[in-house]
Amino acid sequence: MHVAPVGGTAVQDHVALAEIELCGDLIIAASAAHEDRLSLESIDEVLRVAEERDASGA
Repeated sequence: MHVAPVGGTAVQDHVALAEIELCGDLIIAASAAHEDRLSLESIDEVLRVAEERDASGA
């Protein structure tokens, strides 16, 4: 993704970009779901919560 420089400097907020990507992943999962709402397990799967727990050793 290329951001046009403002005043000659490009600023990217990597945390905000990651959060936007996760929100997009949730929206896609919700639109593809057969049920009315995503279960907590489905949300954890989309957000890769188990992978983060495994990586941290918890």
